[in-house]
Amino acid sequence: MNRRSILALSLSLVGGAGWMNAAGAAGAEQPVSPEVSPPGDIADNQVFITYKSSDGFSVKVPEGWARKDDGGTTVFLDKYDQISLTVSELKGPLDMDFVRKTLIPEVEQGRAVSVIGVSEVKVKGGAAIRVVYNENSEPNAVTNKQIRMESERYYFAHGGKLVALDLTAPKGADNVDQWKLISSSFRWK
Repeated sequence: MNRRSILALSLSLVGGAGWMNAAGAAGAEQPVSPEVSPPGDIADNQVFITYKSSDGFSVKVPEGWARKDDGGTTVFLDKYDQISLTVSELKGPLDMDFVRKTLIPEVEQGRAVSVIGVSEVKVKGGAAIRVVYNENSEPNAVTNKQIRMESERYYFAHGGKLVALDLTAPKGADNVDQWKLISSSFRWK
């Protein structure tokens, strides 16, 4: 067992019950401070492959990342970085009013979410609506530590389908170029 594992185990055995009660009594979750040197940069030389969904769209994702399918959501993971694609039905137009009234409240259900901005954007795959927000990560199963995450969510609509493309990494990670490549690669078939 390495030094970090021993320390985490020791802390949980000595003070685990006390901090769990204190954390539960604290009430609403507060944003955690961003890391000074955040993990999670996607390497500049990362190879991307095209993911083709049976729901009628494709998007580039980093080669070698773990993939998990759960109902209408497909997630690609690598450490703290995550790309998720969620497909749902859309019964009306995708416009700013719908996003503000219906979709933003869904985003705000996350962990200490702070919405930074909402805008209409044009990418190579067509028009989209982009929501930029920060949130806390899920607590680490061993240490209970959380990190502050930054996300960009792109909403794409076509033929009664809505796809939410989420790009998430630790706050301060330098993924601007990679996120632009991913969001610009989205295409309906």
